[in-house]
Amino acid sequence: MQLHIKILISLILSFLVGLSANFITEGISEKPEWFAFLSEACSFIGTLFLNGLKMVVIPLVMTSIICGVARIGGEKDFGRLGLKTLLFYSLTGLLAVITGLSCVNLFSPGIVEPEIQAQILANQPQGENGKIEGAIDNANRGMKSLLEIFHRMVPVNLFKAAVEGQLLGLIFFSLLFGFFISKLPSQARDQQTNFWESLNSVILAITQFIISFAPYGVFGLVTPTLMKVGFDTILVMGNFGLTVLAGLAIHTFVVLPILLKLLGGISFVRHYQAMAPALLTAFSTASSSATLPLTMQCITRRAGVSKKISSFTLPLGATMNMDGTALFECIVVVFLAQLFGIEMGWVTQMTVVILALLTSIGVAGIPSASLVAIIVILQSVGFPESAIATGVGIVYVVDRLLDMTRTAVNVLGDSCAAAIIGKSEGETGYYEQHSA
Repeated sequence: MQLHIKILISLILSFLVGLSANFITEGISEKPEWFAFLSEACSFIGTLFLNGLKMVVIPLVMTSIICGVARIGGEKDFGRLGLKTLLFYSLTGLLAVITGLSCVNLFSPGIVEPEIQAQILANQPQGENGKIEGAIDNANRGMKSLLEIFHRMVPVNLFKAAVEGQLLGLIFFSLLFGFFISKLPSQARDQQTNFWESLNSVILAITQFIISFAPYGVFGLVTPTLMKVGFDTILVMGNFGLTVLAGLAIHTFVVLPILLKLLGGISFVRHYQAMAPALLTAFSTASSSATLPLTMQCITRRAGVSKKISSFTLPLGATMNMDGTALFECIVVVFLAQLFGIEMGWVTQMTVVILALLTSIGVAGIPSASLVAIIVILQSVGFPESAIATGVGIVYVVDRLLDMTRTAVNVLGDSCAAAIIGKSEGETGYYEQHSA
């Protein structure tokens, strides 16, 4: 049985077990012992699997980028591929936040019945006033946080950056390292390239071993979340969740397919089939960084993109290209403004678009990391501190389920970039292995 089929079965079982456990214990203040045991046992398995994937992320990212950049060789190719990658990521990110902004203004999920609004905001501190004041002036605080992203690109201590999981700095160093390997004399360049490629092969073998346990890890990650959340909390935030899902669906089934067809002449059905294991794993783990090993495996073995292209574009995308996250951040900010009755004009919404696009670059590829960026945006557009605390708490209620979906969109956007850029470089024979 193929891996993605096993993962799909695991997801179905986790929904059945998790929601059943939540339904049986609904209304019981003190949960039975079996409930706590089941939750802890599943969490243990899920955490073990997720830790295994995170263990190989840093060596995989560094070796893949170094090999990819060194393999490109000349400065001309490096500049061309880098420019194509950045332009495509900027384009998809901008289209994502515009889609999110359109959906949240069209569906207005934050405009609810007074009784429901009172229930959601009961015993919560309200904002100091009903309007945003000095939104553009307050953007300086957000810009200061955004400038720190560029500081993280050049880490003072590379090993400290690795320990803290600051992938942006490691990626920048790996790009430089691989680029200057390509400038070495022939003999030294070959020695360095052989070393890093052999190391990359070992890391990929370890990664493949860990990925073989994905169905068990998926069950362990999803089941505890469903046991605690259940139906009621999801229904309270139903309009908000549906708006986010609608935006992600438009980006997934309209925007990206159009880009695949126009820029690469690629059928989105065949591409999505090839990426199915990575997308299901991304949905399960809610971590684009943890899914990176499987994403690279799918794009090379199932889609047929060369290692040269995938090793360059995918690790960059795992940190810099967060289409789903940028879309989500934009919807959250406008939704909370609607919920609190805070006026947000189009000028301020355009500020939100820019901030969502930029902050999504520095968001870590781990579950719920985008909530940190959301706080930065809320501060930038002038939300009162009390409203920020209440708003983030409300969003966090359903964040895990939406996080899983937007992470899958993040990974899909990265894979589309690899396929389109590979086509632009003259690669052919895509999806032949998958169809066979």
